[in-house]
Amino acid sequence: MEIDETDFDQEIELAFKKIAREIRLPGFRQGKAPRKVLEARIGLDAARGQALQDGIPSYLARAVRENNVDIVATPEIEITGGQDSGPVSFKATCEVRPVVTLSGHDSLRVEVGPVDVADSDVDDVVKAELRRQGTLTDTGRPAAEGDFVVVDLVGSRDGVPVAGLAVDDWSYEIGKKWVSPSFDEQLTGSAPGTELTFTDTPNGTEEPADFVVKVTSVQELVLPTLDDAWVAANVENYDTIAAWRQSITDRLSEARWNEVRNGLVAKVTDALAELVDVEAPESMVAAELQRSVQNVVRQFSMQGMDLSQWLQATGQEPDSFVESFRPQAIKSVKVDLALRAVVAAEGLAADDDDVERELAGIVDRTNENAIRQQIMSGSKKKPRLVTVDQVRAAYMANDALVDLAAEIGKSKALDWLIHRVNYVDPSGAPLDRDTVVGHSEADHHHDHGDHDHDHDHDQES
Repeated sequence: MEIDETDFDQEIELAFKKIAREIRLPGFRQGKAPRKVLEARIGLDAARGQALQDGIPSYLARAVRENNVDIVATPEIEITGGQDSGPVSFKATCEVRPVVTLSGHDSLRVEVGPVDVADSDVDDVVKAELRRQGTLTDTGRPAAEGDFVVVDLVGSRDGVPVAGLAVDDWSYEIGKKWVSPSFDEQLTGSAPGTELTFTDTPNGTEEPADFVVKVTSVQELVLPTLDDAWVAANVENYDTIAAWRQSITDRLSEARWNEVRNGLVAKVTDALAELVDVEAPESMVAAELQRSVQNVVRQFSMQGMDLSQWLQATGQEPDSFVESFRPQAIKSVKVDLALRAVVAAEGLAADDDDVERELAGIVDRTNENAIRQQIMSGSKKKPRLVTVDQVRAAYMANDALVDLAAEIGKSKALDWLIHRVNYVDPSGAPLDRDTVVGHSEADHHHDHGDHDHDHDHDQES
Protein backbone atom coordinates (compact mmCIF):
# COMPACT_ATOMS: atom_id res chain seq x y z
CA MET A 1 0.00 0.00 0.00
CA GLU A 2 0.99 3.60 -0.55
CA ILE A 3 -0.26 6.59 1.45
CA ASP A 4 -0.21 9.96 -0.27
CA GLU A 5 1.99 12.54 1.48
CA THR A 6 -0.95 14.91 1.92
CA ASP A 7 -3.07 12.19 3.52
CA PHE A 8 -0.22 11.17 5.79
CA ASP A 9 0.20 14.78 6.94
CA GLN A 10 -3.20 14.37 8.58
CA GLU A 11 -1.81 11.42 10.52
CA ILE A 12 1.15 13.51 11.61
CA GLU A 13 -1.23 16.23 12.81
CA LEU A 14 -3.12 13.65 14.87
CA ALA A 15 0.18 12.37 16.24
CA PHE A 16 1.15 15.86 17.43
CA LYS A 17 -2.22 16.16 19.20
CA LYS A 18 -1.66 12.84 20.89
CA ILE A 19 1.84 13.82 21.98
CA ALA A 20 0.50 17.14 23.31
CA ARG A 21 -1.81 15.25 25.65
CA GLU A 22 1.07 13.22 27.00
CA ILE A 23 3.69 15.90 27.76
CA ARG A 24 3.73 19.19 29.66
CA LEU A 25 5.26 22.38 28.23
CA PRO A 26 5.75 25.54 30.26
CA GLY A 27 3.15 28.18 29.46
CA PHE A 28 0.63 25.79 27.92
CA ARG A 29 -2.14 23.70 29.40
CA GLN A 30 -1.66 20.00 28.85
CA GLY A 31 -2.86 19.06 25.38
CA LYS A 32 -3.02 22.69 24.17
CA ALA A 33 0.53 23.25 22.93
CA PRO A 34 0.54 24.26 19.22
CA ARG A 35 2.14 21.97 16.67
CA LYS A 36 4.89 24.46 15.84
CA VAL A 37 5.94 24.63 19.49
CA LEU A 38 5.90 20.85 19.79
CA GLU A 39 7.81 20.43 16.55
CA ALA A 40 10.46 22.85 17.72
CA ARG A 41 10.71 21.08 21.07
CA ILE A 42 10.67 17.40 20.08
CA GLY A 43 11.21 17.49 16.34
CA LEU A 44 9.19 16.12 13.44
CA ASP A 45 10.69 12.65 13.59
CA ALA A 46 8.96 11.81 16.88
CA ALA A 47 5.55 12.76 15.48
CA ARG A 48 6.22 10.94 12.23
CA GLY A 49 7.13 7.82 14.14
CA GLN A 50 3.93 8.10 16.15
CA ALA A 51 1.95 8.64 12.95
CA LEU A 52 3.46 5.53 11.38
CA GLN A 53 2.63 3.51 14.50
CA ASP A 54 -0.97 4.73 14.71
CA GLY A 55 -1.84 5.38 11.08
CA ILE A 56 -0.68 2.28 9.24
CA PRO A 57 -3.04 -0.08 11.12
CA SER A 58 -6.04 2.10 10.22
CA TYR A 59 -5.04 2.19 6.54
CA LEU A 60 -4.52 -1.56 6.60
CA ALA A 61 -7.90 -2.11 8.25
CA ARG A 62 -9.54 -0.02 5.54
CA ALA A 63 -7.78 -2.00 2.81
CA VAL A 64 -8.81 -5.29 4.41
CA ARG A 65 -12.42 -4.11 4.58
CA GLU A 66 -12.52 -2.70 1.05
CA ASN A 67 -10.92 -5.80 -0.45
CA ASN A 68 -12.90 -8.24 1.68
CA VAL A 69 -9.77 -9.97 2.99
CA ASP A 70 -10.69 -12.47 5.72
CA ILE A 71 -7.58 -12.31 7.90
CA VAL A 72 -7.21 -14.67 10.88
CA ALA A 73 -4.05 -13.36 12.51
CA THR A 74 -2.22 -10.10 13.13
CA PRO A 75 -0.55 -9.12 9.83
CA GLU A 76 3.21 -8.76 9.48
CA ILE A 77 3.91 -5.17 8.39
CA GLU A 78 7.06 -3.98 6.66
CA ILE A 79 7.45 -0.25 6.02
CA THR A 80 9.09 0.09 2.64
CA GLY A 81 9.17 3.86 2.25
CA GLY A 82 8.44 7.20 3.87
CA GLN A 83 10.05 6.55 7.22
CA ASP A 84 11.72 9.97 7.11
CA SER A 85 9.74 11.98 4.56
CA GLY A 86 7.46 11.84 1.56
CA PRO A 87 4.73 9.31 0.75
CA VAL A 88 4.54 6.28 3.00
CA SER A 89 4.50 2.77 1.61
CA PHE A 90 4.27 -0.51 3.42
CA LYS A 91 3.75 -4.17 2.74
CA ALA A 92 1.41 -6.29 4.90
CA THR A 93 1.51 -10.07 4.85
CA CYS A 94 -1.86 -11.35 5.99
CA GLU A 95 -2.79 -14.90 6.89
CA VAL A 96 -6.27 -15.53 5.52
CA ARG A 97 -8.91 -18.02 6.51
CA PRO A 98 -8.68 -21.14 4.33
CA VAL A 99 -11.62 -21.71 2.01
CA VAL A 100 -12.55 -25.38 1.99
CA THR A 101 -14.83 -27.37 -0.27
CA LEU A 102 -16.82 -30.09 1.43
CA SER A 103 -17.93 -33.39 0.00
CA GLY A 104 -20.88 -35.10 1.66
CA HIS A 105 -22.19 -32.32 3.88
CA ASP A 106 -25.67 -32.85 2.45
CA SER A 107 -25.69 -36.55 3.35
CA LEU A 108 -24.20 -36.63 6.84
CA ARG A 109 -25.02 -39.71 8.93
CA VAL A 110 -25.22 -39.22 12.69
CA GLU A 111 -25.82 -41.88 15.31
CA VAL A 112 -27.97 -40.88 18.30
CA GLY A 113 -29.54 -42.66 21.22
CA PRO A 114 -30.32 -45.08 22.57
CA VAL A 115 -33.88 -43.82 22.84
CA ASP A 116 -35.90 -47.04 23.24
CA VAL A 117 -37.24 -47.68 26.74
CA ALA A 118 -36.92 -51.31 27.83
CA ASP A 119 -39.25 -53.05 30.26
CA SER A 120 -36.32 -53.31 32.67
CA ASP A 121 -36.00 -49.52 32.65
CA VAL A 122 -39.64 -49.21 33.69
CA ASP A 123 -39.17 -51.98 36.27
CA ASP A 124 -36.37 -49.95 37.90
CA VAL A 125 -38.64 -46.92 38.29
CA VAL A 126 -41.49 -49.03 39.67
CA LYS A 127 -39.16 -50.76 42.11
CA ALA A 128 -37.75 -47.42 43.28
CA GLU A 129 -41.27 -46.16 44.06
CA LEU A 130 -42.17 -49.39 45.86
CA ARG A 131 -38.99 -49.12 47.92
CA ARG A 132 -39.80 -45.50 48.73
CA GLN A 133 -43.11 -46.64 50.18
CA GLY A 134 -41.81 -49.89 51.69
CA THR A 135 -41.80 -50.72 55.40
CA LEU A 136 -38.77 -51.59 57.51
CA THR A 137 -39.41 -54.59 59.78
CA ASP A 138 -37.14 -56.50 62.14
CA THR A 139 -35.75 -59.64 60.54
CA GLY A 140 -35.00 -61.78 63.62
CA ARG A 141 -31.94 -63.10 61.80
CA PRO A 142 -28.33 -62.06 61.16
CA ALA A 143 -27.81 -59.18 58.74
CA ALA A 144 -27.38 -59.90 55.02
CA GLU A 145 -26.71 -57.73 51.98
CA GLY A 146 -29.72 -55.55 51.29
CA ASP A 147 -30.75 -55.41 54.94
CA PHE A 148 -30.89 -52.18 56.91
CA VAL A 149 -28.93 -52.13 60.13
CA VAL A 150 -29.32 -49.44 62.79
CA VAL A 151 -25.91 -48.75 64.32
CA ASP A 152 -24.00 -46.48 66.65
CA LEU A 153 -20.77 -45.69 64.84
CA VAL A 154 -17.53 -44.10 65.99
CA GLY A 155 -14.43 -43.83 63.83
CA SER A 156 -11.30 -42.38 65.44
CA ARG A 157 -7.58 -41.88 65.00
CA ASP A 158 -5.46 -41.94 68.14
CA GLY A 159 -8.63 -41.56 70.17
CA VAL A 160 -9.82 -38.47 68.26
CA PRO A 161 -13.16 -38.94 66.42
CA VAL A 162 -12.99 -38.58 62.65
CA ALA A 163 -15.31 -35.97 61.21
CA GLY A 164 -18.45 -37.60 59.81
CA LEU A 165 -17.79 -40.93 61.52
CA ALA A 166 -19.50 -40.36 64.85
CA VAL A 167 -23.26 -41.03 64.62
CA ASP A 168 -25.95 -42.74 66.72
CA ASP A 169 -29.02 -44.64 65.53
CA TRP A 170 -27.89 -44.52 61.93
CA SER A 171 -29.87 -46.68 59.51
CA TYR A 172 -27.52 -48.09 56.88
CA GLU A 173 -28.25 -50.42 53.96
CA ILE A 174 -25.63 -53.15 53.65
CA GLY A 175 -24.23 -53.21 50.13
CA LYS A 176 -24.00 -49.45 49.58
CA LYS A 177 -20.28 -49.42 50.47
CA TRP A 178 -20.48 -45.83 51.62
CA VAL A 179 -18.14 -45.96 54.64
CA SER A 180 -14.99 -48.00 53.98
CA PRO A 181 -13.89 -50.99 51.85
CA SER A 182 -14.62 -53.62 54.52
CA PHE A 183 -17.43 -51.89 56.43
CA ASP A 184 -20.27 -53.80 54.75
CA GLU A 185 -18.41 -57.10 55.06
CA GLN A 186 -17.93 -56.52 58.79
CA LEU A 187 -21.68 -55.89 59.26
CA THR A 188 -22.76 -58.94 57.26
CA GLY A 189 -23.78 -61.73 59.65
CA SER A 190 -24.11 -59.43 62.67
CA ALA A 191 -27.14 -59.55 64.98
CA PRO A 192 -28.71 -56.96 67.28
CA GLY A 193 -26.40 -56.35 70.23
CA THR A 194 -23.24 -57.13 68.28
CA GLU A 195 -20.29 -54.81 68.85
CA LEU A 196 -17.68 -54.72 66.10
CA THR A 197 -14.17 -53.28 66.33
CA PHE A 198 -11.88 -53.15 63.32
CA THR A 199 -9.43 -50.91 61.49
CA ASP A 200 -10.03 -49.68 57.94
CA THR A 201 -9.40 -46.65 55.77
CA PRO A 202 -12.53 -44.47 55.44
CA ASN A 203 -13.58 -43.74 51.86
CA GLY A 204 -12.09 -40.50 50.57
CA THR A 205 -9.18 -40.56 52.99
CA GLU A 206 -5.71 -42.05 53.00
CA GLU A 207 -5.14 -42.82 56.70
CA PRO A 208 -6.67 -45.81 58.54
CA ALA A 209 -9.12 -45.28 61.39
CA ASP A 210 -10.30 -47.43 64.28
CA PHE A 211 -13.99 -48.32 64.04
CA VAL A 212 -16.36 -49.20 66.85
CA VAL A 213 -19.83 -50.26 65.60
CA LYS A 214 -22.72 -51.30 67.80
CA VAL A 215 -25.61 -52.99 65.97
CA THR A 216 -28.96 -52.21 67.62
CA SER A 217 -31.33 -53.73 65.05
CA VAL A 218 -31.43 -55.60 61.75
CA GLN A 219 -34.31 -54.76 59.43
CA GLU A 220 -35.45 -55.65 55.95
CA LEU A 221 -37.43 -53.51 53.57
CA VAL A 222 -40.80 -55.12 52.88
CA LEU A 223 -42.26 -53.83 49.63
CA PRO A 224 -45.99 -53.31 49.18
CA THR A 225 -47.92 -55.69 46.94
CA LEU A 226 -48.13 -54.18 43.50
CA ASP A 227 -51.67 -54.31 42.09
CA ASP A 228 -54.19 -51.92 40.57
CA ALA A 229 -55.62 -51.12 44.00
CA TRP A 230 -52.22 -50.07 45.32
CA VAL A 231 -51.58 -47.91 42.24
CA ALA A 232 -54.96 -46.20 42.60
CA ALA A 233 -54.28 -45.47 46.28
CA ASN A 234 -50.65 -44.39 46.03
CA VAL A 235 -49.87 -43.08 42.53
CA GLU A 236 -51.53 -39.81 41.68
CA ASN A 237 -53.56 -39.69 38.44
CA TYR A 238 -53.34 -43.43 37.71
CA ASP A 239 -55.67 -46.32 38.59
CA THR A 240 -53.95 -49.33 37.01
CA ILE A 241 -50.49 -50.81 36.74
CA ALA A 242 -50.68 -50.68 32.94
CA ALA A 243 -51.54 -46.98 32.86
CA TRP A 244 -48.80 -46.16 35.38
CA ARG A 245 -46.16 -48.15 33.48
CA GLN A 246 -47.17 -46.47 30.22
CA SER A 247 -46.75 -43.05 31.82
CA ILE A 248 -43.29 -44.06 33.02
CA THR A 249 -42.40 -45.28 29.53
CA ASP A 250 -43.58 -41.99 28.03
CA ARG A 251 -41.65 -39.94 30.58
CA LEU A 252 -38.42 -41.88 30.12
CA SER A 253 -38.79 -41.73 26.35
CA GLU A 254 -39.28 -37.96 26.37
CA ALA A 255 -36.29 -37.52 28.68
CA ARG A 256 -34.11 -39.55 26.32
CA TRP A 257 -35.29 -37.64 23.28
CA ASN A 258 -34.52 -34.38 25.07
CA GLU A 259 -31.06 -35.68 25.87
CA VAL A 260 -30.58 -36.57 22.20
CA ARG A 261 -31.76 -33.12 21.09
CA ASN A 262 -29.51 -31.38 23.58
CA GLY A 263 -26.55 -33.22 22.06
CA LEU A 264 -27.47 -32.80 18.39
CA VAL A 265 -25.28 -29.76 17.77
CA ALA A 266 -22.21 -31.52 19.16
CA LYS A 267 -22.87 -34.70 17.16
CA VAL A 268 -23.63 -32.89 13.90
CA THR A 269 -20.58 -30.65 14.20
CA ASP A 270 -18.41 -33.66 15.07
CA ALA A 271 -19.51 -35.31 11.83
CA LEU A 272 -19.09 -32.06 9.90
CA ALA A 273 -15.55 -31.49 11.17
CA GLU A 274 -14.57 -34.94 9.85
CA LEU A 275 -15.25 -33.67 6.32
CA VAL A 276 -12.56 -30.99 6.56
CA ASP A 277 -9.40 -32.45 5.02
CA VAL A 278 -7.06 -29.52 5.70
CA GLU A 279 -5.05 -28.89 8.85
CA ALA A 280 -6.52 -26.32 11.20
CA PRO A 281 -4.32 -23.19 10.93
CA GLU A 282 -2.28 -22.81 14.09
CA SER A 283 -3.14 -19.11 14.34
CA MET A 284 -6.85 -19.95 14.48
CA VAL A 285 -6.26 -22.76 16.97
CA ALA A 286 -4.23 -20.42 19.16
CA ALA A 287 -7.05 -17.88 19.09
CA GLU A 288 -9.53 -20.58 20.13
CA LEU A 289 -7.23 -21.68 22.95
CA GLN A 290 -7.05 -18.10 24.16
CA ARG A 291 -10.83 -17.77 24.09
CA SER A 292 -11.24 -21.02 26.01
CA VAL A 293 -8.84 -19.93 28.73
CA GLN A 294 -10.47 -16.50 28.94
CA ASN A 295 -13.84 -18.19 29.42
CA VAL A 296 -12.44 -20.32 32.23
CA VAL A 297 -10.85 -17.27 33.88
CA ARG A 298 -14.19 -15.45 33.64
CA GLN A 299 -16.06 -18.38 35.17
CA PHE A 300 -13.57 -18.62 38.03
CA SER A 301 -13.80 -14.89 38.59
CA MET A 302 -17.60 -15.03 38.76
CA GLN A 303 -17.23 -17.64 41.50
CA GLY A 304 -14.70 -15.54 43.38
CA MET A 305 -11.85 -17.91 42.58
CA ASP A 306 -8.38 -17.35 41.15
CA LEU A 307 -7.36 -19.69 38.32
CA SER A 308 -3.64 -19.57 39.09
CA GLN A 309 -4.27 -20.54 42.71
CA TRP A 310 -6.56 -23.35 41.57
CA LEU A 311 -3.90 -24.65 39.18
CA GLN A 312 -1.33 -24.57 41.96
CA ALA A 313 -3.66 -26.36 44.36
CA THR A 314 -4.44 -29.08 41.81
CA GLY A 315 -0.80 -29.48 40.75
CA GLN A 316 -1.37 -28.47 37.12
CA GLU A 317 1.09 -26.55 34.99
CA PRO A 318 -0.41 -23.56 33.13
CA ASP A 319 0.94 -24.75 29.76
CA SER A 320 -0.50 -28.25 30.11
CA PHE A 321 -3.80 -26.78 31.28
CA VAL A 322 -4.02 -24.62 28.16
CA GLU A 323 -3.01 -27.54 25.93
CA SER A 324 -5.84 -29.63 27.37
CA PHE A 325 -8.19 -27.44 25.31
CA ARG A 326 -6.33 -28.06 22.04
CA PRO A 327 -8.43 -30.98 20.68
CA GLN A 328 -11.63 -28.99 21.14
CA ALA A 329 -9.99 -25.88 19.68
CA ILE A 330 -8.97 -27.80 16.55
CA LYS A 331 -12.51 -29.09 16.19
CA SER A 332 -13.94 -25.58 16.61
CA VAL A 333 -11.70 -24.25 13.86
CA LYS A 334 -12.66 -27.06 11.48
CA VAL A 335 -16.34 -26.53 12.26
CA ASP A 336 -15.93 -22.83 11.47
CA LEU A 337 -14.34 -23.63 8.11
CA ALA A 338 -16.95 -26.28 7.33
CA LEU A 339 -19.95 -24.11 8.18
CA ARG A 340 -18.60 -21.31 6.00
CA ALA A 341 -18.27 -23.86 3.20
CA VAL A 342 -21.90 -24.90 3.68
CA VAL A 343 -22.94 -21.23 3.58
CA ALA A 344 -21.20 -20.83 0.23
CA ALA A 345 -22.40 -24.14 -1.22
CA GLU A 346 -26.05 -23.71 -0.24
CA GLY A 347 -26.43 -19.95 -0.67
CA LEU A 348 -27.07 -19.28 3.01
CA ALA A 349 -25.17 -16.02 3.40
CA ALA A 350 -26.86 -13.51 5.68
CA ASP A 351 -28.67 -10.68 3.91
CA ASP A 352 -29.44 -7.20 5.21
CA ASP A 353 -32.73 -8.36 6.76
CA ASP A 354 -30.92 -11.12 8.66
CA VAL A 355 -28.43 -8.61 10.04
CA GLU A 356 -31.17 -6.18 11.04
CA ARG A 357 -33.09 -8.93 12.83
CA GLU A 358 -29.95 -9.94 14.68
CA LEU A 359 -29.20 -6.37 15.69
CA ALA A 360 -32.76 -6.04 16.97
CA GLY A 361 -32.30 -9.27 18.92
CA ILE A 362 -29.08 -7.94 20.46
CA VAL A 363 -30.90 -4.78 21.49
CA ASP A 364 -33.73 -6.79 23.07
CA ARG A 365 -31.35 -9.00 25.02
CA THR A 366 -29.17 -6.10 26.12
CA ASN A 367 -32.15 -4.06 27.33
CA GLU A 368 -33.74 -7.06 29.05
CA ASN A 369 -30.50 -7.66 30.95
CA ALA A 370 -30.29 -3.99 31.93
CA ILE A 371 -33.85 -4.01 33.22
CA ARG A 372 -33.30 -7.29 35.06
CA GLN A 373 -30.18 -5.96 36.76
CA GLN A 374 -31.98 -2.77 37.73
CA ILE A 375 -34.81 -4.78 39.30
CA MET A 376 -32.40 -7.10 41.11
CA SER A 377 -30.37 -4.20 42.48
CA GLY A 378 -33.48 -2.39 43.68
CA SER A 379 -32.25 0.83 42.09
CA LYS A 380 -34.83 3.48 41.26
CA LYS A 381 -32.60 4.86 38.53
CA LYS A 382 -33.89 3.99 35.08
CA PRO A 383 -31.58 1.61 33.23
CA ARG A 384 -29.73 2.92 30.22
CA LEU A 385 -31.32 1.29 27.19
CA VAL A 386 -29.78 1.04 23.73
CA THR A 387 -31.27 1.39 20.28
CA VAL A 388 -30.69 -0.52 17.07
CA ASP A 389 -28.93 2.51 15.58
CA GLN A 390 -26.51 2.63 18.51
CA VAL A 391 -25.71 -1.06 18.29
CA ARG A 392 -25.28 -0.88 14.53
CA ALA A 393 -22.95 2.11 14.91
CA ALA A 394 -20.88 0.22 17.49
CA TYR A 395 -20.48 -2.74 15.14
CA MET A 396 -19.55 -0.44 12.26
CA ALA A 397 -16.99 1.43 14.38
CA ASN A 398 -15.26 -1.87 15.12
CA ASP A 399 -15.54 -3.21 11.55
CA ALA A 400 -17.59 -6.03 13.03
CA LEU A 401 -20.68 -6.09 10.81
CA VAL A 402 -18.95 -8.48 8.40
CA ASP A 403 -18.14 -10.82 11.28
CA LEU A 404 -21.72 -10.57 12.55
CA ALA A 405 -23.07 -11.48 9.11
CA ALA A 406 -20.65 -14.42 8.93
CA GLU A 407 -21.86 -15.74 12.30
CA ILE A 408 -25.48 -15.43 11.21
CA GLY A 409 -24.67 -17.34 8.04
CA LYS A 410 -22.96 -20.09 10.06
CA SER A 411 -26.01 -20.32 12.30
CA LYS A 412 -28.25 -20.67 9.25
CA ALA A 413 -25.92 -23.35 7.89
CA LEU A 414 -26.08 -25.29 11.14
CA ASP A 415 -29.88 -25.13 11.12
CA TRP A 416 -29.85 -26.30 7.50
CA LEU A 417 -27.63 -29.26 8.37
CA ILE A 418 -29.59 -30.33 11.45
CA HIS A 419 -32.72 -30.60 9.31
CA ARG A 420 -30.99 -32.68 6.61
CA VAL A 421 -28.81 -35.09 8.55
CA ASN A 422 -29.59 -38.79 8.31
CA TYR A 423 -30.11 -39.90 11.92
CA VAL A 424 -29.72 -43.54 12.97
CA ASP A 425 -29.96 -45.42 16.27
CA PRO A 426 -27.05 -47.45 17.72
CA SER A 427 -28.10 -50.46 15.64
CA GLY A 428 -27.92 -48.40 12.45
CA ALA A 429 -31.68 -48.26 11.93
CA PRO A 430 -32.85 -44.95 10.45
CA LEU A 431 -34.82 -42.56 12.65
CA ASP A 432 -37.45 -40.04 11.63
CA ARG A 433 -35.65 -36.73 11.28
CA ASP A 434 -38.53 -34.56 12.55
CA THR A 435 -38.84 -36.78 15.63
CA VAL A 436 -35.14 -36.49 16.37
CA VAL A 437 -35.04 -32.73 15.91
CA GLY A 438 -38.35 -32.22 17.69
CA HIS A 439 -40.02 -30.26 14.90
CA SER A 440 -40.10 -30.06 11.14
CA GLU A 441 -38.00 -27.51 9.28
CA ALA A 442 -41.16 -25.65 8.25
CA ASP A 443 -42.28 -25.41 11.87
CA HIS A 444 -38.79 -24.33 12.86
CA HIS A 445 -38.73 -21.42 10.43
CA HIS A 446 -42.30 -20.48 11.31
CA ASP A 447 -41.73 -20.49 15.05
CA HIS A 448 -38.12 -19.37 15.20
CA GLY A 449 -37.62 -16.97 12.34
CA ASP A 450 -36.21 -14.50 14.86
CA HIS A 451 -34.31 -17.03 16.93
CA ASP A 452 -31.19 -15.88 18.70
CA HIS A 453 -27.84 -16.57 17.09
CA ASP A 454 -25.48 -17.37 19.92
CA HIS A 455 -22.47 -17.28 17.55
CA ASP A 456 -21.00 -20.31 19.26
CA HIS A 457 -22.30 -23.44 17.62
CA ASP A 458 -20.04 -25.83 19.46
CA GLN A 459 -21.59 -25.57 22.91
CA GLU A 460 -19.53 -28.45 24.25
CA SER A 461 -16.37 -26.50 23.83
